[in-house]
Amino acid sequence: MLWPAPEDFVSGPALPPPTGWTQPGLVMTFNLECPGCVSRGIPFLKRLHAEFGDQVHLLAVHTSYGHRPLPREGVEPTLLRFVRDFARLPFPVALDLDGRFAQGWQTEGTPHWLAFAPGGALLRSVYGSQDNAQTRLEYLLAEWVARDSAARGQAEAEE
Repeated sequence: MLWPAPEDFVSGPALPPPTGWTQPGLVMTFNLECPGCVSRGIPFLKRLHAEFGDQVHLLAVHTSYGHRPLPREGVEPTLLRFVRDFARLPFPVALDLDGRFAQGWQTEGTPHWLAFAPGGALLRSVYGSQDNAQTRLEYLLAEWVARDSAARGQAEAEE
């Protein structure tokens, strides 16, 4: 599975590939030069973190795909300032310097969202940051979290 290497995670802990996940997750490819990413995508991902907390995996992957490629030293300092000082992102952020991650997942541009089920099945691939895209993703995560909570409650009742 195409996934960022541990050294490509510039903020937060390295997140393993979705095939090892026991809960659903959402990955957003973005670029700091993308107005929709910065003004709508990142705030939406932060809201999902506030709403779902540790019940879902969240990851932002800064990609050069569809944007001008820059060397790591040309991207990482600015990205770290954005992540830590400006946006204060509470979830992991990784770099996709050559665009291979975004291209491999057949993203259409930025922002692009990849929603994974526990175990790694890709449930949705959604391009854009408008309300319609956000609503579909939020409903999907809410459904998976509710399903997971119900399954845990059932397991506890059987014990």
